[in-house]
Amino acid sequence: MRPPPGGSLNDLLAELHREQVGLLLASLMPMARNDLAAAEDAVQLAFTAALEHWPRELPQNPVAWLRVTARHKLLDAHRRSARTDGELVEESIPAANLDLHTDDALDSGIPDDRLRLLFTCCHPSLKAEAQVALTLTTLGGLRTEEVARAFLVEERTMAQRLTRAKRKIRDARIPYRLPSSEELPQRLPGVLATLYLIFNEGYSASSGEDLQRRELCHDARRLSRTLTELMPKQGEVRGLRALLAFQDSRTLARVNADGKFLTLTEQDRSCWKQADMAEGHQQLAFASRLGVPGTYTLQAALAAEHARAATAEDTDWRRIVHIYDLLLQIQDTPVVRLNRAVAVAEAGHVDQAIALVAALREAGQLQDYLWLHTTYADLLERQERFQEAMESWSIALPLAGTQTDRRFIRERMNRRKG
Repeated sequence: MRPPPGGSLNDLLAELHREQVGLLLASLMPMARNDLAAAEDAVQLAFTAALEHWPRELPQNPVAWLRVTARHKLLDAHRRSARTDGELVEESIPAANLDLHTDDALDSGIPDDRLRLLFTCCHPSLKAEAQVALTLTTLGGLRTEEVARAFLVEERTMAQRLTRAKRKIRDARIPYRLPSSEELPQRLPGVLATLYLIFNEGYSASSGEDLQRRELCHDARRLSRTLTELMPKQGEVRGLRALLAFQDSRTLARVNADGKFLTLTEQDRSCWKQADMAEGHQQLAFASRLGVPGTYTLQAALAAEHARAATAEDTDWRRIVHIYDLLLQIQDTPVVRLNRAVAVAEAGHVDQAIALVAALREAGQLQDYLWLHTTYADLLERQERFQEAMESWSIALPLAGTQTDRRFIRERMNRRKG
């Protein structure tokens, strides 16, 4: 690999860090004796050494150079620690760990240590926020300040969050291994949920000035592709990748030139990215052949129905309601019920949809959920119940976390005032 034409060494190193840091960390974890912080220190020292040495002579294989250098840095750290503790170096670094290809990896049939690292970062004993942050920094290649900026927290806060998580992995001896076949059904959903959370925060930012944070969508999709390569026979892994591809295909159509948010029916479908939709259809087809569809596969099937419709009027809403009925059998949540109510309305049953959303409002489970109130307001307007709709818009406005959402709600409110 060489710096791109007109590019700098810093550009090359930044690209390598983002694309290769997960593989480098994963390869070091057995040697680091499950100490993620120690592995990260070694990798960072390798990149620092590259800044010093590469201007004089760029290696033919930069990734291999970084890997070997990081191993040497970690070995040096072990030696310093051994001397401090009065141990023999040979005792501080078991010979089996130097190989980096343990029997577990061979027995798993999945030799890529990135998968081990992903399951370690998403271990259920870690808080969800820590799982997301660790996944982005270790496998996503983001720096602490980038993750902090993406989730709108102080860099110091994010650094502390990461430090606590790494310490827990080390002190609690969270195993750096793949879940057994018996454990996988319980562990895989947490990994998929973490990737989906990362994507959703990028696709519909919860706060800030921007509706979308494209870098998070990019990272989530890249990690989902990696997971597909490592676990190609897991239907829900394929389903998640399909879902992210379908959703990401609409990116360019979601906001107009003035920054106004556009609903699905208002979007110019010629702007939907064909390559992403093709990937979605392909992965959904794979997922459908791998057993009973799960949550992500069914959500991808919903997205596929929209992708198949040349115009909003062509959408098969009855088919979408049916898919939501299937989804409710395995994920009966208020949000799924809300989305199903929207489909019911689009299928021509607005009265029934209003009753469904009203029941959700009365249940009180989504009172702080922006889209409950905007959906209710929109449905009420369809029946010309404008005063009730205005009350719902007024509830929604202070719940909007982004400038784009606030602008959308104000425009709908001003439409009636005008």
